[in-house]
Amino acid sequence: MATAAPSTPKPPETIDQVIAALEEIIEWARNTESRIGYFAALYRRVTQAVKDGISQGKFQNGPRMEKLDVIFATRYLQALQQFQSGQPATQSWQLAFNTASDSKPLIVQQLLISMNAHINVDLPVATATVAPGDQLPGLKPDFDQINAVLAGEVGAVEQEIAEVSPWIALLEKFGLKTETAVINFSIDKARDVAWSEASKLAVTPPDQLQAVIHDLDVRTELFGHVVLVRTFGTRIIRWRESNDVRHVIDVLAAPAAAKAATA
Repeated sequence: MATAAPSTPKPPETIDQVIAALEEIIEWARNTESRIGYFAALYRRVTQAVKDGISQGKFQNGPRMEKLDVIFATRYLQALQQFQSGQPATQSWQLAFNTASDSKPLIVQQLLISMNAHINVDLPVATATVAPGDQLPGLKPDFDQINAVLAGEVGAVEQEIAEVSPWIALLEKFGLKTETAVINFSIDKARDVAWSEASKLAVTPPDQLQAVIHDLDVRTELFGHVVLVRTFGTRIIRWRESNDVRHVIDVLAAPAAAKAATA
């Protein structure tokens, strides 16, 4: 039986509390050798980058961006808590968490299946929550700025994945491009779709909102199966990937840990 993930007594209220919650998950994942820690490690670094961006004045409205970050992260934290306690999570997250117990997908697929749930469902919901109705257009510049913040992490992700997946560059030869292109394309396209979905949610009547979110979740879960498709090429690449879950987590989490240590 899997050890239960650390519980979250109450939703985080600040970005620092989000980071602390992610660090708990990373430590739990290391101890239990759970691939859930792959996304948590990456997410922790991205959250730190957003925090740094806020403190450096990269966003027009820092307090609003922190609020968005907290609401966004809370959906992930609650979904994980539901999954670990045997309660139904959203379908897209259920697929992602179930995939974490499967050693067959590539490391990059493990990351992308979680990005799929978080960016394609959680992000539009959080965005529409922070800026409902006619408030949404005013959020667009800061929403777009997040892409610039994330771009700063992509180079490091490329190097880290290459360290634990030596043949990942073969993705290009098999028509999937390099891992950097895969991640960049996923984030850029998914965030465009997320804004479009947020625009719909922002004007959806309250009595219809849950049904619309459920429909979005179902469509996202279906796309998740596309992300997880295994081919001859991915099988070859996976053969050379590290099976040391703790090491992979440590490699993905190292930049964030280094930043925290020198802060």
